[in-house]
Parts: sequence; C-alpha cells; structure tokens
Amino acid sequence: MSRLILALAVFIALHSVPAIPALRGRLIERMGRRTYLVAYSIVSTLVLGWLFYEALQTDYIELWEPAPWQAWITFLLAPIGLFLVFSGLISPNPFSVTLRRQTDRMGVIVRLTRHPVLWGFFLWATGHIAPNGDLRSLLLFGGFALFSLGGVAMQERRSRKRLGARWAAFSEGTSLGFRNPLGIGWDAPVWLALGLTAFAVALLLGGGHLEAFGVDPMAMATG
Repeated sequence: MSRLILALAVFIALHSVPAIPALRGRLIERMGRRTYLVAYSIVSTLVLGWLFYEALQTDYIELWEPAPWQAWITFLLAPIGLFLVFSGLISPNPFSVTLRRQTDRMGVIVRLTRHPVLWGFFLWATGHIAPNGDLRSLLLFGGFALFSLGGVAMQERRSRKRLGARWAAFSEGTSLGFRNPLGIGWDAPVWLALGLTAFAVALLLGGGHLEAFGVDPMAMATG
C-alpha cells in the first residue's frame, strides 16, 4: 500500500509542473518546447504505468460488494471523460491544460467548460470507483478525482491572474463547470476527439482493458 501511495504522490507532483509557470517556463527555455512536450509525455506515461502497476500489486481489501449495475456508471462517465480529455488536449485554450501553445484563441470545447481536460479526468476517475469497491481503487481513482478538482481551482486562479483586466471579456460565453452542450458548435479538434474516443472505447471493450488490467468491463456489467 505504501508503494501505491508513493507512486500516486509522484504522479501528482509530476502533473503539477504545467501548473507552475515559472518551473514550466525554465524547462521549456532549457529544453525547447518540442523536446519538453515529448519528454514530459514519455515520463508521464511511464509514471502512470508505474502507478497502475503498483495498484495491481497492492492487496485487495473489499469495501463494498461490486454489482453489475455499477459497471454501467463507468460505461456512462468514462467515455465522456475521455472525450473531454482528448478534445481539451488538442484544442487551443487560454484558461487551462492543453498541448497547444499558450494563446488567446480557444477551441469550441472551451465554450462547454474552461477546463475540459481536468473535468474529463474527474469524470473518468469517479466513474471507476463504484464498480471496483476496494481500498486500492478508492485510493487510486479517488486520488485522481481530488487531483482534478484541485487542478481546476489552480488553473482558474492562474488564468484569472494571467488575463487580468481581459478576464471578463475572455470568459464571457464560457463556464467553470459545464454549459448546455447544445449549440456550442463543432471544430476539427472536437471531431478528432470523437474519433479517438470511439477508437479507445472499442479497443478497451474489445479486450484491451482485460489485457492491460485483468478486468473485463463487459463481463462485470452482465454479471
């Protein structure tokens, strides 16, 4: 259990780097933006793999008995979460986490919420708590969820400070939480995110989740 907590702490510390402008700026200055993004992506993937490995190695301590209906919570929330993460990462966003260069432009998904990546991660994480029902999953996915909420608050303060007097004009038509998705429009990142989400869901439900994590979501949902 201690190694799982250590891995979670390293994950949170690593993913706090983009939220610290001074540190992120120094790294980009020394490494170059492209090298920084590649290196950060590789390290993040390795740490995430380590975190899941430690979770799978941690003893199972049941907190409640899983039921088939709980898996449908994951089927509902996880795809929405993945879509928000994908669309947020590839869309320009002056308010929050994105892989795009810092800019005043914003993608269509930002009209839905100023923090699509963080809210998407939150939905994906919370969707995985109920069907697992054990202590290690509560620590892992609960930790992800709390980290996402903290990230929303941190990014909101950061963007307000950066935009200053322009905040009111920039934030008009956006929301800290979620606005009505009808009528926000479509752009290339949203279409691409839909395709990536569909591919990821098909891959996971088609056996990928079982191969990677030893759990078949379809079998859980059907009892």
